[in-house]
Amino acid sequence: MGRETVLFKSEEKKSASDIAQTLRLIADKIDSGTMTLKQGESDVQLDFPGTMTLELKVEEEQGRHQLKKSFEIELEWVPGDTGSPSGATIL
Repeated sequence: MGRETVLFKSEEKKSASDIAQTLRLIADKIDSGTMTLKQGESDVQLDFPGTMTLELKVEEEQGRHQLKKSFEIELEWVPGDTGSPSGATIL
């Protein structure tokens, strides 16, 4: 198994409206094929291929005092790979 290196990580509380706006911006950047993520002095340039793997995951975790839910969106690709689209339908 390969080694994983985190190139960028961000986690912050935002309103539902702000999150939706951020997701729309990300969608536009994916559509354009490129996106730059900046944090402090560092940045990460992403070049998106025409086909990627989209993983959607919903989890719930019962802690000592509260139930926590999460919805994760992950895009995965191998640079240079041009696989065929397939997968689930979002309703």
